[in-house]
Amino acid sequence: MAKPTDIKGKIRYLLALAESPNENEARAALLKARELMAKHKLTEAELGEAEKQAVRKMLTDVTFSKRRDPWISGLSAIIGESYCCKEYRNHTKGRQTQTIGFIGFEDDVEICVAIFKYAVDCIRVGIKAIENELAGYYPWYIRQQRDSYGYGFVSGIRTALERQNKEKHGEWGLILLMPKEVQEAAQSLGKKDFKARTLDTIDPHTYAQGYEEGKEFAPAHRLGEGVAV
Repeated sequence: MAKPTDIKGKIRYLLALAESPNENEARAALLKARELMAKHKLTEAELGEAEKQAVRKMLTDVTFSKRRDPWISGLSAIIGESYCCKEYRNHTKGRQTQTIGFIGFEDDVEICVAIFKYAVDCIRVGIKAIENELAGYYPWYIRQQRDSYGYGFVSGIRTALERQNKEKHGEWGLILLMPKEVQEAAQSLGKKDFKARTLDTIDPHTYAQGYEEGKEFAPAHRLGEGVAV
């Protein structure tokens, strides 16, 4: 695979390097991709090459409900905020299923969607392992364990991104703050609070497992080699 030269191509290339999203190198991708994005924005600003982009809405194919993968709602909010975008939920009246979308500047929203879908895949790999291990158990118990792991992983991702913010604050400054244009455009979308009942029945052990796997991101892994900005 030839190495791409544009930022969106570089991040897609980065994600493609991981053959399995449950490997340590794959878990490093979220932070490494964000580092690439920040360095790209800093370079554009220094060279005076930053272009004014239009705000764009992009609907993904990732769906969820209060009974199926409810952790996706929180994940979309965290990823959106971390990649200069706002998440929104597309909800057809009379249906429980909702679809995740993002709004942001054109380059940012394409990167954000790619990272979000990658994070969903990482979590689902862990959930699949839990389902295989619990084959034959009551469905309600399996669902509880699935959601406990998912919520824990999302919380771990939040911790990893907050840690990265502290480590890189002096270097990145305000470069990854949410653009005012995106905030204003997102206000028109509206959004109701979302809470699933499974939040009240979280299994602490499985949540902790997901949390530890979610926060164990290391930007210095070999994923970053050969993908410099």
